[in-house]
Amino acid sequence: MRKPSGLLFDLDGTLLDTARDLGNALNHVLDLNSLPRCEYEQYRQVASHGTNGLLDLGFGDSLANYDVELLRKQLLDYYYANICVDTVLFDGVKELVEEMDNVELPWGIVTNKPGWLTNALLPHFSSLENCRIVISGDSIAQRKPDPAPLLLAAQSISRDPQQIWYVGDAERDIQAANAADMTSVLADYGYISDVENTASWLADFSIHHASSLIQHISQ
Repeated sequence: MRKPSGLLFDLDGTLLDTARDLGNALNHVLDLNSLPRCEYEQYRQVASHGTNGLLDLGFGDSLANYDVELLRKQLLDYYYANICVDTVLFDGVKELVEEMDNVELPWGIVTNKPGWLTNALLPHFSSLENCRIVISGDSIAQRKPDPAPLLLAAQSISRDPQQIWYVGDAERDIQAANAADMTSVLADYGYISDVENTASWLADFSIHHASSLIQHISQ
């Protein structure tokens, strides 16, 4: 397989393990409403699905009885105030980034996370400071699975989309990469539930560890 001329990544569930801080925010909202807390094993599987996925998990069928916008605000406010308490780089990400920087391979981040949260989180990780471009969920009108954010990122790093690999842990990541004519890489160490049929997502290939990509980019 030919080496990529650029790499793009999803953020939550791919570069950063944010599940515990997102779960803490969900449990805060559940506490406010005197409802049972969710366990790590439960919320980890939906951590890539944003506030909607978390609230659906925590409130279930009773969610329709609540002011969802208020719940979302409570969750996001708590998360913003505690955005990097338990969040860490996934194993192998530090080594991968060091190698990308060493071989001068341009790389960026394309996430559906809102910009105000992305911008608050990334400065906590000096390993990611050489990222060439960050496209957040509200940077443009379109969001993944639409390919537009990925194509904008490709333009920003001056690389042909066909020579870029996009790495993500959710179906929308693979859909966006395939629609952008990029090589789609499934980070199957991310936030994927046991019931999801990842083979149907049609990723070009999967990785079990972030450092697995090093062999594809090393000179």
